Amino acid sequence: MRKYLLFLIAFSGLSSAEILVDISQQRLFLLDNRGDLVISYPISSSSYGEGQIENSFKTPLGKHIIKEKIGADAPKNIIFKERINTGKLAEIYHDDYDSEDDHVTSRILWLEGTEEGFNKGGNVDSFYRYIYIHGTPEEGLIGEKASHGCIRMFNQDVIELFSLVEKGTKVNIVL
Repeated sequence: MRKYLLFLIAFSGLSSAEILVDISQQRLFLLDNRGDLVISYPISSSSYGEGQIENSFKTPLGKHIIKEKIGADAPKNIIFKERINTGKLAEIYHDDYDSEDDHVTSRILWLEGTEEGFNKGGNVDSFYRYIYIHGTPEEGLIGEKASHGCIRMFNQDVIELFSLVEKGTKVNIVL
């Protein structure tokens, strides 16, 4: 059923789709151009809470767009360092283990804030804070606040989402 749904989504013209990230639910919702739910995924936002300031390790709120998509042909669970494929696969933790590393895995959807002075520009700029939607080796922590500011997803889910959205897709992060 899921493969059939994704086939329909791929051909339904999601070019004006929108992503809603609901921190209170720890979920990401993909909405079609009418605002109807297409699919939702569990996520993990920052263990430090929500906020805009650089070096706070908090998840920024507000309106964003997907500025860059990185890793289209990368293998599942591959580790990215500074947005570069390292060629190394991550060990995936399915329990609630919080590793020393905050590896970015599988795919990167790099966000840019669109609200000047709130999440764009100065010391509140989401893009220059390197805020992503990405895979994580700490899959056992998905569903609870555990990241260092980004939106983490199961690796298979972020690969799927990556294939369903385009650069420029709107992303709204709310409480």
